[in-house]
Amino acid sequence: MSATSPVPAPAAPSIAELEEQERRLTLPHFDHDDAWTLGSLLVELARQRRAPVAIDIRRGGQQLFHAALPGSTPDNDAWIDRKRRVVERYGCSSYLVGSRFRAKGTTFEDSSRLDPDTYAAHGGAFPITVEGAGVIGTVVVSGLPQIEDHAMVVEALERFKS
Repeated sequence: MSATSPVPAPAAPSIAELEEQERRLTLPHFDHDDAWTLGSLLVELARQRRAPVAIDIRRGGQQLFHAALPGSTPDNDAWIDRKRRVVERYGCSSYLVGSRFRAKGTTFEDSSRLDPDTYAAHGGAFPITVEGAGVIGTVVVSGLPQIEDHAMVVEALERFKS
């Protein structure tokens, strides 16, 4: 595939597949240098696809990496914050949280009792989980349809971990 060819939209993963992704993508460690490496990898993927995304990586309360690529807007930063808060509250990916609500025949917005201006269970935010420590941070992409935001983060984490 050439650098200018669009990536086909991924199929929606099942809840079991989403849970397996989180188990498989547990990391042995994660520090400032790792955030730079992972963030740079995401920027590279986004540039190859000409994806108009913003990228954010945090450990605890500290932002370790942020990038806004051409075509992204301040709205993407607002989405990053809303999706990140879902990961911080539920300890799993924002897409998994939304999928669990949909599997119950409802939506996160209708049933979570959380302010949708503060929380968004849309794909793109993924927990940074470290062996023996649990969830220590988040990696978030915003700017594409939610399945594609989620898939880009998973692809980057897979490459980062390999």
